[in-house]
Amino acid sequence: MKKFRGVFIKNEREIALLRKANGITAAILDELVANVRPGVPTMLFEDIAQAMCRDFGVRPSFQGYGGFPYALCCSVNETVVHGFPSKERILKEGDIVSFDMGVEYQGFHGDSARTVLVGEVSEAAKHLSRVTEECLHLGIAAARPGNDLYAISAAVQRHAEAEGLKIIRRFVGHGVGANLHEKPEIPNFVPRGMGEGVPLKAGMVLAIEPMLAIGTEDVVILSDGWTANMKDHSLAAHWEHSVVITHDGAEILSLAGNR
Repeated sequence: MKKFRGVFIKNEREIALLRKANGITAAILDELVANVRPGVPTMLFEDIAQAMCRDFGVRPSFQGYGGFPYALCCSVNETVVHGFPSKERILKEGDIVSFDMGVEYQGFHGDSARTVLVGEVSEAAKHLSRVTEECLHLGIAAARPGNDLYAISAAVQRHAEAEGLKIIRRFVGHGVGANLHEKPEIPNFVPRGMGEGVPLKAGMVLAIEPMLAIGTEDVVILSDGWTANMKDHSLAAHWEHSVVITHDGAEILSLAGNR
């Protein structure tokens, strides 16, 4: 596998496997979203994800990664990422829940995330999720040859700040391939004093994932060592796609039609 400035450049065979892995990931997320409703325990979504991984013959990428115990990150309300599914946590009307899921298919990983509204939610929650998804697609639009990595960061940052939301700077996007997390790191803001980012080249596969909050950007990690909560208990949202950079721009890999 070739590299440019430390970033793997995938060939057509590798991209095809990543397309499949991400398509399966998206199909699982579709099913999770279809089952969101008030009154269900969040462990239901872990059970669905595990069953679908078995049906597709794939391995959950997250389970066992750094000791993470589940296939699915299931994060409700003030939990931005790495939340644990639970039999005790019951979704209620007005909640928002973020699913982050990945699978390994023939040695390559898919990775994608979505935030889902539970029943009727506040206008602030709707705005948060909508703007976070918009930031994702603006970042994807900037992922093209001729731009550098921080063009993605700038596109996300401009829109988030214009909409009055806080960027959670502790977590960043990343390359994805034979490893779940590869170079480069993709911040959702332009770092100061870092100069230009890595030039974007066709064949790079990136997981772009803005995470935004209504209140402050400060995060605390709970005693389980994983669950990341907003320090001020404000709502947070998380949207993510894995994309491959082509000569014409970015192709979204994490679509169910690719499974």
